[in-house]
Amino acid sequence: MSKEMLRAFEVLEEEKGISKDVILEALEAALVSAYKRNYQQAQNVEVHFDDKKGDIKVFAVKEVVELVMDSQLEVSIEDAHEMNKAYEVGDKIKFEVTPKDFGRIAAQTAKQVIMQRVREAERLIIYNEYIDYEDDILTGIVERQDRRYVYVSLGKIEAVIPPEGQIPNETFQPHERVQVYVERVENTTKGPQVYVSRSHPSLLKRLFEQEVPEIFDGTVEIKAIAREAGDRSKVAVVSNDANIDAVGTCVGPRGTRVQRIVDELKGENMDIVQWSDDTATFISNALNPADVLSVHFVPNETSCVVVVPENHLSLAIGKRGQNARLAAKLTNHKIDIKSEADFEAYKLTEEYAIRFGEKAASVEDEEVEIADDAAAVEEYVALTESVDEITEEDQIALDDIDEGNFDAETFESEIDAIEGDDEILFGEELDQQERLNEER
Repeated sequence: MSKEMLRAFEVLEEEKGISKDVILEALEAALVSAYKRNYQQAQNVEVHFDDKKGDIKVFAVKEVVELVMDSQLEVSIEDAHEMNKAYEVGDKIKFEVTPKDFGRIAAQTAKQVIMQRVREAERLIIYNEYIDYEDDILTGIVERQDRRYVYVSLGKIEAVIPPEGQIPNETFQPHERVQVYVERVENTTKGPQVYVSRSHPSLLKRLFEQEVPEIFDGTVEIKAIAREAGDRSKVAVVSNDANIDAVGTCVGPRGTRVQRIVDELKGENMDIVQWSDDTATFISNALNPADVLSVHFVPNETSCVVVVPENHLSLAIGKRGQNARLAAKLTNHKIDIKSEADFEAYKLTEEYAIRFGEKAASVEDEEVEIADDAAAVEEYVALTESVDEITEEDQIALDDIDEGNFDAETFESEIDAIEGDDEILFGEELDQQERLNEER
């Protein structure tokens, strides 16, 4: 191998960023294969380079054994001792076997293998470069668009926007500059593949970091994002500095900051709301621009009923339910929106009693009522047994008891009537006794 070839390797290292050691390693492996193929040799072979002179030497590696079974792979201990008395069984000895015309044959045979290794090294360099951009945004140039994919040039590689990463109805012009979110980078057999997105919620987060310095340095924090790409998004923010208004900072003077993001996303509406660690307050803010009167949480569930004024009901729900849907995603709660009148009516339903934990109270009331019924019946039966004559109405009531049909309120009135009759009879008996005493 000539010095000119070594110089070519140095140029590759400078221009392509491929280490000369990588190229020499690839060439060494190729020359070993070339030697075995062209000289029909099966022995273990090593190729050594002199990176100063450019010389190539081929060595056959043989193992020292007591009894030689394969002369191409083994050497006897006696022959080894003739070269050096220090050799022992199991040692490896290298014998130079460089052919006179090996340089020409090796160069021709190794060329294709070297180019393959160079391509692999270039692919690995590109992969290592772009893997660092995962979960970040890059600016690319739209190259072309077919029925399914959009292809964006990122400089050294062409990225792909798959269908799920595209904004509905968004179109591009050739050579249009566009910002994309790097969702994942894969090292495939065909080389590195970069998948980018225009619809991912994190694209919105990175755009805010670009446009709002307070978000980039951590003074203002994005706590949650709910996005329906191309239509509308909600972003919950909070300030870590009491002197800074998080929402106003993100909107910017006369809305300039948020407007640049809206323009990049081609008109996607943006709601920026104040995050709160109080869930009820956060849900109220998330339903902006509607006013919220109260929030009622369902026990042991991540769901709630939100009460709004009658004239804000449609505003809270939004077009095709979008405002409520985005608020639910933003707060991670299932939200049921009702007007004041609807909520008052809902409180009277069995569903409300079950969802909000009033079912147990209803059961207790029923058990108390049953106990009252039983006590009233028992008292009624005892009273009827104490009187001398049972009326027709009392007999009908006793028959109802036998059939299991009784009502506490009815029997209480009957008990009062019986007790009243007893008082009248007792009074009449006293009057009669007094008259007898006077006659005597």
